[in-house]
Amino acid sequence: MTQQKTMDEFKISISSKPENINKVEAFLDEMYNKFSVKEDIFGNMLISLTEAVNNSIIHGNELDDSKLVTVVCKYDGEKMVFLVSDEGEGFDYENLPDPTSPENLEKLTGRGVFLMKQLSDEVEYTNGGNTVALTFKL
Repeated sequence: MTQQKTMDEFKISISSKPENINKVEAFLDEMYNKFSVKEDIFGNMLISLTEAVNNSIIHGNELDDSKLVTVVCKYDGEKMVFLVSDEGEGFDYENLPDPTSPENLEKLTGRGVFLMKQLSDEVEYTNGGNTVALTFKL
């Protein structure tokens, strides 16, 4: 008989105001301390998670502070998965411009998804692009 690992789950919801990013950072700090995450992995989590939440606030919920961004952290001892969800229209995550192509290098935006893919062990979109799962192996 195999024993299935249980996943601890923690959740925070914020209204779609850019200044609420600090609440998500405090939430992540709590996870960092609770589960003794290595510092380099924590740095990757911090950048990826703030990018995902910023995208949800700005692009997903279009800065409508009546709409929520929800972050769920799932921890099983081997990995942490952050699910970031918004109440927006979703987006076509399969056809994003490449931020490293010459015509996009000078643009000030468009690097968030690229960064998340570089810094996370796995990035998966569901719910029409309204939810992104960022996985970090510990």
